[in-house]
Amino acid sequence: MQLTLPFEAETATGMMREHEQTPVSLERLSGKPAALAQVVVRCLEKSPERRFQHPNQVADAPRGLPPATPVNAPIIPPEHMALIGPFMDVAAKLGKIAAGIDDTPATTFATTALGRRMPVVVAPAMHESMYRHPGVVENLERLRSWGIDIAAPRIEEEKAKVADIDTIVLHAARAVSGRPLAGRRVLITSGACAEPFDDVRVLTTRSTGQMGRALALEAFRLGADVTVVHAGSFPCVRNIRVATAADMRRAVLSVCRDDGVDIYASAAAISDFAPERCEGKIPSGSPLDIRLNPLPKIIDEVMATCRPVTVAFKLGWHEEERARTMLDAGVKMVVVNAPPAMGAAGGTFSLMTADAVTEVTGSKEEVAAAIWSGLL
Repeated sequence: MQLTLPFEAETATGMMREHEQTPVSLERLSGKPAALAQVVVRCLEKSPERRFQHPNQVADAPRGLPPATPVNAPIIPPEHMALIGPFMDVAAKLGKIAAGIDDTPATTFATTALGRRMPVVVAPAMHESMYRHPGVVENLERLRSWGIDIAAPRIEEEKAKVADIDTIVLHAARAVSGRPLAGRRVLITSGACAEPFDDVRVLTTRSTGQMGRALALEAFRLGADVTVVHAGSFPCVRNIRVATAADMRRAVLSVCRDDGVDIYASAAAISDFAPERCEGKIPSGSPLDIRLNPLPKIIDEVMATCRPVTVAFKLGWHEEERARTMLDAGVKMVVVNAPPAMGAAGGTFSLMTADAVTEVTGSKEEVAAAIWSGLL
């Protein structure tokens, strides 16, 4: 989702000057829903009497906004949501919100939203030492116990800086999703493995992890506790970094054993073979035979040890029969796609269950939304 900022400046001082002196125009927000643009402009009016005078006015203002879709989470959805922060004196205001004290615009907004049972997201920012204070930690835990989403800050330069926009949007989407996966432990493997056959070279695939990312973020939006085992890092989920198929197997089985898994999505291009390792760097210029040893199937071990609802992926041409065999073995859904989809932003996928086959063509975010919809 592309976001347009109401002000632009190269320095923090310049941004403060813009905020203080420059009116916000609807032209700056072109391309956004008209109702939303009008809400933003009124919230940023220079004259206090021209702003909204009560949080209920903000909640009731955005009429005519487009409905939410699985891949385009709304900023203010039809059922409304309160996004709080960052603001001055963050630690003090968090304490007041946690204590039900209502004496500033921010705390009034929070009190009203909580009283109306609106979804609430808080995005705090402060010095790291303040963020670690036991009282602040306790207040954040109390807010979480009320169902408030906390978009945790980024820890940089001894500061707890406000979460990036993508992270805040994910938390906002989670807050208004109804959380159909709340309490569910989702484990996803994603991306490629890299099997070394000397000190320099590896055997790998073209997988980029886009499907794993789309599945993980959609599961987070739907309220799940998400763990991803892969070589990368996704926002808002627990990331376990691995490189080889053996690393991935150990990590996956450890999560199954120690944490438990309700839903397992095997979206990684896990290595089927590992080359026999050669010490040093193999000299170039001469023909070479490399022995490939087969590796165990992680999905079989997961299904045997913790029996989660399992989503498998089958890559290849005309893989429907093999997919049927996996369904007969207990897999809940098999996602079948052809090799051109690997590394691409989208494609055509067959979502196969014991009862039906659904063809989905679109981006991997759209496919991920269809997969979760089919499981719920």
